[in-house]
Amino acid sequence: MHPVQTFELILVLLGAAVALHLIAARLGLPPSAALLVGGGALASLPGLPPVSLDPELILVLFLPPLLFDGAYYTAFGRFRRHLPGIMSLAVGAVLFTAAAVAIVTHWLIPGLSWAACFALGAVVSPPDAIAARAVLQRVTLPRRLQALLEGESLLNDATGLVLFRFAVAATLVGSFDANQAVGSFFLLALGGVAVGAIVSAAWMFVLRRLHDDTLVVAASTLMCWAAYLAGEALQVSGVIATVTSGIAFGWFQHGLLPARVRLQGSAFWRTLVFTLEALIFILMGFSLRGVVDRIGFEQVLGSLLGPALLVTGAVIVARLVWVMGTEALLTTVRAMGMRSARPLGWRSAAVLGWVGMRGVVTLAIALSLPAGFPQRDLMLVTAFAVILVTVVLQGATLGGVIALVRPKDIDPPAPVALPAAEAAVARVKFEAAEQVAYDGNGELIHPQLLETYRSRAVGTERYAADADRFMEKIRPHFSLMLGVIAAGRAELLRLHREGQIEDEVLHDLERDLDLEEVGIIYQRGDDAPG
Repeated sequence: MHPVQTFELILVLLGAAVALHLIAARLGLPPSAALLVGGGALASLPGLPPVSLDPELILVLFLPPLLFDGAYYTAFGRFRRHLPGIMSLAVGAVLFTAAAVAIVTHWLIPGLSWAACFALGAVVSPPDAIAARAVLQRVTLPRRLQALLEGESLLNDATGLVLFRFAVAATLVGSFDANQAVGSFFLLALGGVAVGAIVSAAWMFVLRRLHDDTLVVAASTLMCWAAYLAGEALQVSGVIATVTSGIAFGWFQHGLLPARVRLQGSAFWRTLVFTLEALIFILMGFSLRGVVDRIGFEQVLGSLLGPALLVTGAVIVARLVWVMGTEALLTTVRAMGMRSARPLGWRSAAVLGWVGMRGVVTLAIALSLPAGFPQRDLMLVTAFAVILVTVVLQGATLGGVIALVRPKDIDPPAPVALPAAEAAVARVKFEAAEQVAYDGNGELIHPQLLETYRSRAVGTERYAADADRFMEKIRPHFSLMLGVIAAGRAELLRLHREGQIEDEVLHDLERDLDLEEVGIIYQRGDDAPG
């Protein structure tokens, strides 16, 4: 394909992504499902060139920024508190699912070696961070359940990738050493943590010495690829290195980045993540066309689809069995007196068991199977079947499952809620203003400053006392303020259009109005614009 054609195709795909997002919102479907199905439909249109995806490029291009973004926004306190449960899912559930798939595959194809069966299990076992993120953003879950799902999605890819490499090597050489595999997994994981910590520390050292906002945002963006590539170059887990660097940067950025850089970077990352997520799901649909064209549609329907659907069923059932089995075990040992065991409750466990969408990692490692690998065509079709069924079926029905079982948030909330936290910040700001409002002789020299922060402190104290009632009264006030800002913006544009102010004045004052508007929208309780 000519480079210009490639660029034109990318533009077409981006336009299709916007359209499919709008269709998904109109139909109440997860965007990932609409993009995946829409990509497959677009690929069948006449005149569009075939798309060949390089698996290594998929992992390097798409995985680091999307993992980094998820890690950056991870609630680290809950992540650390629920790490045993996260590891149960990220390691235990992945290995259990791989074993279940291997058993079903060996039953379907008795002549296939166990190592090759486990290779297929490794391909389809890790739920995907990108697919999970795309669905979880649309639902509201209890805090503990959210922490488990987010943490699992960040770490389970490493388990699947390590298992896949060992299973493929065992298939090709004919031997497998379980002790070596376990030891290598922990070495890769710990090495990934070390590399991620070193890269994030080095990057933040550099960021402190950059004094240009655009350079800071650009350098921050490169951190994810630096961590991933460094981990892979040192033959440790690039996935865990990326996650570690993202968590570290998210933890320390509050004192590192100025507010203006944080706003600018946040807007850039939202656009980047949207673009990458949209492209990868559409490209998954496109890649299905290439596989079907090569294998033949008749062969897919005649001999491969049945086993692929059985394996897909095994993938879904295995996760449910693991989650419900773990829940039953925790409930039993707690009833026996072990108070540290904390079951989720059947409602949350049902949701946790149903969230198992597969995506980019399953696609990439399936495509990376060697050309002469036993039953490679079956494994490719199975990988696509698992992705399609889990994203469309589980993704589209997750909201209904949550509404049906109504999971309860049994974790105690943090001692200080949002209204009280706002009041505490406003009170400290008033005290700081009070200290500088008077001169050395005790004379008030900054009355307006003092009055501004006094009124804010009093207002937030009233808000904290009865947040719901206070917001009900103050919300119309915020709406009026937005109307006033709109009037100011209209006047600013009139002055510019009539040639009375320069472009620089327009941009400076418009930025001030934008920041003021965003602040009011946040105070009113709406989602941030973006």
